Amino acid sequence: MNITVIGSINMDLVTTSPRFPKVGETLLGSGFQQFMGGKGANQAVAAARLGAKVQLIGAVGDDGFGRQLLKGLQQEGVNTDGVAVVPAVSSGLANITVAEGDNHIIVISGANFAVNTESVRQQEARIAEADVVMAQLETPLDAVIEAARLAKQHGKPFILNPAPAQILPKELLDLVDVLTPNAYELAISLGLSEKLSPEELVAQAPCQVVMTLGAKGALFSNADRNQHQQSSFPVTPVDTTGAGDTFNGALARYWDRGLPEAVRLACAAAALSVTRAGAQSGMPDEAALQAFLQSSES
Repeated sequence: MNITVIGSINMDLVTTSPRFPKVGETLLGSGFQQFMGGKGANQAVAAARLGAKVQLIGAVGDDGFGRQLLKGLQQEGVNTDGVAVVPAVSSGLANITVAEGDNHIIVISGANFAVNTESVRQQEARIAEADVVMAQLETPLDAVIEAARLAKQHGKPFILNPAPAQILPKELLDLVDVLTPNAYELAISLGLSEKLSPEELVAQAPCQVVMTLGAKGALFSNADRNQHQQSSFPVTPVDTTGAGDTFNGALARYWDRGLPEAVRLACAAAALSVTRAGAQSGMPDEAALQAFLQSSES
């Protein structure tokens, strides 16, 4: 499978502390880790680990983090020729403080907001040659709409993971082949009540939906809008970070196997990912996924 991803690229800076500091207080933290992140990069890596040929369209700053991010993506087998290096702008950053079983996150979009209509249009050939095109909402909406337009123009399926959640314009929804939200994200995307059940939300979507349900698996609608449930794969979770991005990357990777099988494999990949710490570090390769499936079915 050839997959083109339009999306964000971040460096995640994670500080752990016994508690959150009060205003004006200085605390000694207990640890620090640095990870590659951003939904675009995460989904690209997830698909590449599972054997897809992946091209990423995005942007990093002309800084040390940007060089590290590009090198890390290339080491994962992701083609970064479509990633612009933007001068005088920082790379995207997520400053994450973990304490008391919770986290506080500040995201600096940086170069991710340099991804615009024109920069996507310049990468049209990468969209035209893809089997599947996918995007999220951590880059400007006009860039996502342009990517969807080009995918439609070239007859390519367009998968949109509507996160972070925001109301989606009809113009974009009309171009989307499949939305991949959780229940909260779908309600926000469509401007509907969060009190509606997952089934009611999916029924009101103007396109096909694959809704992630966490430990309950996924709910999806096929081409004739009938709804189906895919059960989850029971595991003991260690870290759920990146599970949604693993799901999306796997869904695109196995798209050519038909939606029911792609959803099943995406649920399995996401389940396996939460058994390991870290977002990208927990993402399985195809051999690990197949071994997991065999052990789950035996």
